[in-house]
Amino acid sequence: MKKILFIVSNANVIGPHNRRTGNFLPEVAHPYAEFDRAGYQIDFASPSGDTPYLDALWLADDPDNLSFLTGKGWQDMQKAVKLATADIKMYDAIFIPGGLAPMVDMADNTFLKQTIKGVYERKGVVGAVCHGPVALYNVILSDGSYLVQGKNISSFTTLEEDNYARQDVPFDLQTALTEQGAIYHTVEPWAPLSIADGNLVTGQNPASAKGVAEKMIKLLEGN
Repeated sequence: MKKILFIVSNANVIGPHNRRTGNFLPEVAHPYAEFDRAGYQIDFASPSGDTPYLDALWLADDPDNLSFLTGKGWQDMQKAVKLATADIKMYDAIFIPGGLAPMVDMADNTFLKQTIKGVYERKGVVGAVCHGPVALYNVILSDGSYLVQGKNISSFTTLEEDNYARQDVPFDLQTALTEQGAIYHTVEPWAPLSIADGNLVTGQNPASAKGVAEKMIKLLEGN
């Protein structure tokens, strides 16, 4: 059985106006459903080990979102362990969902960066979607290069942010990743886009979360 660790944010407010936030529901629930259907063991960890928050509960009528909220998914997410206590070596992959929350507690989290580096360098699969790729920012590999340097990736775009949370985020994610050498790809705002480059899989926005999981599964199954 393949094992995957969701690394979720603990933040519930962001920015100078204390905008309420959390992990964006479909970016957790849709990948969870794909990995669950594939028969994978799914566990949760978070930077602090406190109970994570969910955003976008108004989307609960989506079948996979509803199944997550009323089934085992949300129960398991509430039991997320502190990342520093997780046995990362037992996992075949890690996945970081978005929502604005990761911009708060993942941009500068040194332990998280070291965790991602370790998984990536041992050829584990690393996936992230929307604002989740902020976790890839400032990850430096053993050869001194940025993880995203020369990699085909996507994340929540500048144009999307301009019409969503520009006044709340501490920096522009597309710009930051591009400055570290990422080969950045976009489609029109809110349309699905997921990209695999080696063992790194990223997606642009909530509509991309399912595609990220599907590409991660293909890599994990050797396809």
